[in-house]
Amino acid sequence: MSKLTKNQKAVFAKYDKNQVYSLQDACALLKDITYTKFDASVEITTNLGVDPRKANQMIRGIVTLPNGTGKVTRVLVLCTPSVMAKVGQIGRILGPRGLMPNPKTGTVTMEIGNAVKEVKAGKIDFKVDKTGIIHAAIGKISFTPEQIAENAKAFVSAVLKLKPQTLKGTYFKGATLCTTMSPAVKLDIKSFTE
Repeated sequence: MSKLTKNQKAVFAKYDKNQVYSLQDACALLKDITYTKFDASVEITTNLGVDPRKANQMIRGIVTLPNGTGKVTRVLVLCTPSVMAKVGQIGRILGPRGLMPNPKTGTVTMEIGNAVKEVKAGKIDFKVDKTGIIHAAIGKISFTPEQIAENAKAFVSAVLKLKPQTLKGTYFKGATLCTTMSPAVKLDIKSFTE
């Protein structure tokens, strides 16, 4: 086993990996246990009790974060949906990078000004992976704990609204919050409804 660095020892002194934290406590703790020299991204991971192989349990959605993502977003506007035929030819390049326009995510629309404002304001899209987990970047560590908590609440409420009607059993199994290079902090699911 490798030796712990000075920063790793400091992190493990402040944090218990088995404890479940309220959202507010987790956001404050996250700022204490992040020692990166850059503005690390804050990521929320939710574990859902869905089977993504079933079409009616595929969770995919969009949410506009109240405090934005903390990233500078550049937007390229192609003026009409009729250009999509030409954009489709470079789909192999744009698709893997998450840049391909899609009517389901609101990036192919006649309301251009509205779509650009939403993207600049912090609109993110999310999708459940094949194991039933959703990962989403909801801000930066430079945000205040309150801003991180507001973004997390907005994200979780968007996920909860997408609960499939046919689902039997527990939908929202758990969630964790982490930064780029910090350990994950387990979240109390009940703290999102408070």
